[in-house]
Amino acid sequence: MSRLQQAMAEATESVNATLAQLLPDAGGSEAQLYEAMRYATLGGGKRLRPFLVLTGAGLFDIAQEYALRVAAAVEFVHCYSLVHDDLPAMDDDDLRRGRPACHKRFGEATAVLAGDALLTLAFDVLSAPATHPDPEVRCALVQALAAAAGGHGMVGGQMFDLEAEKMTLDIDGVTRLQQLKTGALITFACESGAILGRAEEPARRALRAYARDLGLAFQIADDLLDAEGSEEVVGKKVGKDAAAGKATFVGILGAEQARAQARMCAERAAAHLELFGEKAGLLRDVARFVIERRA
Repeated sequence: MSRLQQAMAEATESVNATLAQLLPDAGGSEAQLYEAMRYATLGGGKRLRPFLVLTGAGLFDIAQEYALRVAAAVEFVHCYSLVHDDLPAMDDDDLRRGRPACHKRFGEATAVLAGDALLTLAFDVLSAPATHPDPEVRCALVQALAAAAGGHGMVGGQMFDLEAEKMTLDIDGVTRLQQLKTGALITFACESGAILGRAEEPARRALRAYARDLGLAFQIADDLLDAEGSEEVVGKKVGKDAAAGKATFVGILGAEQARAQARMCAERAAAHLELFGEKAGLLRDVARFVIERRA
């Protein structure tokens, strides 16, 4: 097991425990809602965004209990987005993480409510004193995640994605779409440790630049998996982008040039971390991981 694999496995175990603690079983009329929330959140996943939170926080020697709560909040937002993305009105996917999507398991209405509840839970977690003793830091985290998840971030990217089915996008258009839909939340995950640590602007700027190129590398790799991967390995339907006529990095550049572009983005991402020296070794490893993964 590589250094990165070991670190990711340890982080996943800690994050899963925190997610489960923050999402206890509920009785009464809320029972099915919480079951759906737990189903959507605790049923696997790479936990990449939480890992970026924890590893970025390590650059600033942040207490793990603070970083874990921020990592959980990011994952709640990510899981909410997957639940809503899978709905028939959005991407209409039946599978997620190798099993039925939330709306296939619980019905569309419950899936919508589960996504809503996960989103609001994320801000409940961030705003609580247990996340950081300084209310200004908590407010900064809330503001940054709201920006990343909202109309000028992830949700705006999803709207752009729906509109893009009726448009012909060039490479700049696809890049902007993915910077919103995928990259904005990755940027928050990378920068949140600097927010927790009240870091100066040069450090935050370096992490934002790292996140920008990491997010593009991640999305190009996703496009390659959709074009070349298998449903059994990827854990969801593949080939949907081409079938829907969506513009993707692979569709515009071709598979080999897209692969080369992903490698270049990963190398650029790692170069942005020079400011942090050897302390950022795991973040550099992540840049390689996102383009080599098979799921």
